[in-house]
Amino acid sequence: MGRDFDTVVLGGGMMGAAIGYGLARLGQRCAILDEGDTAFRASRGNFALVWVQSKGLGLPAYSDWTRRSAALWPGLAAALREETGVECGLSQPGGFTLLLSEAEAARRVDFMTRLQAQPGFHPFLWEIWDRARLRQVFPGIGPEVIGACHTPLDGHVNALRSFRALHTAFAQRGGAYRPEHPVERLAALPGGGFRIATPHGAFSAGRVVLAAGNANARLAPMLGLRAPVRPQRGQVMVTEKAAPFLTHPVVNLRQTDEGGIMIGDSAEEVGFDTGQGLGVMALMARRATRMFPDLARLNIVRAWSALRVMTPDGFPIYEESESVPGAFLCNCHSGVTLAAAHALALAPMLAEGRLEAATLGPFTARRFDVPATA
Repeated sequence: MGRDFDTVVLGGGMMGAAIGYGLARLGQRCAILDEGDTAFRASRGNFALVWVQSKGLGLPAYSDWTRRSAALWPGLAAALREETGVECGLSQPGGFTLLLSEAEAARRVDFMTRLQAQPGFHPFLWEIWDRARLRQVFPGIGPEVIGACHTPLDGHVNALRSFRALHTAFAQRGGAYRPEHPVERLAALPGGGFRIATPHGAFSAGRVVLAAGNANARLAPMLGLRAPVRPQRGQVMVTEKAAPFLTHPVVNLRQTDEGGIMIGDSAEEVGFDTGQGLGVMALMARRATRMFPDLARLNIVRAWSALRVMTPDGFPIYEESESVPGAFLCNCHSGVTLAAAHALALAPMLAEGRLEAATLGPFTARRFDVPATA
């Protein structure tokens, strides 16, 4: 075959790029095989949050993993800036979930209380801010905003520049990026390693990492794995540029470092439909202007949708094949938040050929193997 690599990563989105960069910086001979821009790429639609406060209800290990990634993000951003000259636009000033009624506030307190009361959960600081305190940060909040839930751990990045930086750094470290190479077949070789067949030739590798998002549902069974994932549509709008006023990200609103306001607050179960609907966008815009009335003066300049990669419980899957050692499955829907963990914590595990059970053991797909009678 003539194209041998230590590791081949399938999928060139945010997750695949972060893993590939992490492997390349460890000296691995690594290739990323990607479908190209016609793929249902979640990375093109992400909201660019590095978000902690709502993660982990039902699986405390997810909160730990998310916080680990948030703590690693400054190091990743600094490394990418040094290697590529690209500024990721990372800002971690803390984040808010704005509350528009007493009922919303009660639900948020109940959620955060249950989240942190879980056995094995490692608590972090969170507070409910009243309207008066919130106005010190956001003077322009609307009259319906009664307060907010705040944590100091949250932040956001410029996701497109971060994506570019990961790919640039990967290439500069000798990584081979191959777009327009959808995988047709995967097979373990008798003497070890793998053969990956694409329309443009075959590749061989000592290890394979499935980081292809929703396409993992098709690829995983070829290597004795199972990826119970489904697409979930999210719609996003961005306004014209405005003078800085959102100094902190809000879970469904953020002002980018370029000045536009991103609005995203939808989750639709529509299969692989990437269409857009004025009804959903109108609801998002209405809620946004209830929070910040001045937004009504801004024009929407772009709107799009993309497909998240969702597991049955919403948590990631990290797993090595029991029947085909050296084949790894990686799925998540928080590719931006977890990018630093994927590059700086997961990639070293993959380079060693093993996942740390203490860290990633809770994330195997075996958690879905519950008898119906249970």
